[in-house]
Amino acid sequence: MGGNSQPHQEPRRVNNDPRARQQKGNQVRRDRRDVHGWVVLDKPIGMTSTQAVAVLKRLFNAKRAGHAGTLDPLASGGLPIALGEATKTVPFVMDGRKRYQFTVCWGEERDTDDIEGRVTATSDQRPTREAILALLPRFTGVIEQIPPRYSAIKVQGERAYDLARDGEVVELAPRPVEIHQLTLVDQPDNDRAVFEAECGKGTYVRALARDMGRILGTYGHICALRRTLVGPFGENDMIPLDQLEALCDRAASGEGSLADALLPVETALDDIPALAVTRADAARLHRGQAVLLRGRDAPTCSGTVYVTVAGRLLALAEVGNGEIIPKRVFNLTGLTASPGRNERN
Repeated sequence: MGGNSQPHQEPRRVNNDPRARQQKGNQVRRDRRDVHGWVVLDKPIGMTSTQAVAVLKRLFNAKRAGHAGTLDPLASGGLPIALGEATKTVPFVMDGRKRYQFTVCWGEERDTDDIEGRVTATSDQRPTREAILALLPRFTGVIEQIPPRYSAIKVQGERAYDLARDGEVVELAPRPVEIHQLTLVDQPDNDRAVFEAECGKGTYVRALARDMGRILGTYGHICALRRTLVGPFGENDMIPLDQLEALCDRAASGEGSLADALLPVETALDDIPALAVTRADAARLHRGQAVLLRGRDAPTCSGTVYVTVAGRLLALAEVGNGEIIPKRVFNLTGLTASPGRNERN
């Protein structure tokens, strides 16, 4: 006798309701955690800043992440990455000083002003140590600097590096930048010189190498670059990617905590005053309401402050005209830095 010997199966039901798909997507988002704090990645050469943020967001399974100042793929060193509520403090880090150690290779200028670019000019001239030292004061203080053609500056809505890659001639206007200190660290041979620069927001070290090479009668480009300071974050705060991955593996097996890799959100606010308030005032500020400053114990400071209650970060606020006006309120529910991480080396 013929027939189907397979057991009977109900036809597969396909749920085409868009609400079901939305619920599934929301479930994925809910799986991400609230993580708040800073991780200062010692970024390896070859990784973009965007890739670094994506890696940390995955390692921490964090809902939100962003970086405080792009670091080129060619460069290594400090890339502060803000997780969760720390993203509200990114501008304070980006406005801080940066310190770089970089090596200039003489004799070639490149279209990107670093070793990855195409050679556009060459010279047999090589600068003496005395000539380099005599030049440094011209690049110290507030100077006018033309950014590299391959930069993230927008030109009529387009990134300069996108226009340059498309073969367009990009003319960028000079802009004032401040270089607090520029030092010749080493001159290992006639073709290379190692410098250290401490500078303000918007300074391009690649442009420094280009301009010094031109004035010295040779050409130059960056062949090595490391960032050692970003705002309040120095080398003691940096953690290499392999160490961070190992810490995440130990935390997943219950042998440690990811909180050990975090610096507190308020670390980014080292340069602004802290103001402690009572729990009653904290409740008002948390609701976005201003608080009057009363009595002889009222603070005399004015301007931007960060507000704490019982030692815990509450808000960024403006003090003036006898009141505290909240500007950004923090909700630090979730994973935060381990106790004691405020005590940094």
